Amino acid sequence: MIDSIKDKLYSSGIDATTIKDMIEKADGARKFAYTPYSGFKVGAGLLAYDSDNKPAIITGCNIENAAYSPGNCAERTAVFKAVSEGYRDFRAIAIIAGKGKIADSYTSPCGVCRQVLREFVDPNNFYVIMAKNTEDYKVMTLEELFPMSFGPDNLK
Repeated sequence: MIDSIKDKLYSSGIDATTIKDMIEKADGARKFAYTPYSGFKVGAGLLAYDSDNKPAIITGCNIENAAYSPGNCAERTAVFKAVSEGYRDFRAIAIIAGKGKIADSYTSPCGVCRQVLREFVDPNNFYVIMAKNTEDYKVMTLEELFPMSFGPDNLK
């Protein structure tokens, strides 16, 4: 992780314990992934805050479909669950993925997931944690992953 991103992440109140918890919950969600076609299981843990500023980690997994396009990514599952439960303040998301039982690659959100995240966050202050495990992960801001993105502020 780049030191400046790490400093920014920690100064935003997201510490090593929170990151570990997010990755563990994402890995737990990954076990529920429905991937009969690709075998590529993804879990996500979205750090969200409610209207009383209480944190929660909302999880999601990817869900495939025989017709392919009706499937849904883990990141969007987590965002949609969070929104449906009243959360709108998102600070970070942990993503863990791979084939089989062990996560073996750093996986970033697809373009559609980046756009869905962008709807709800300031891309300069939202962190994407791409993990192999709780000790081996990379962090980038959504702005780094999705520069010059289109969001709600463009419609004002």
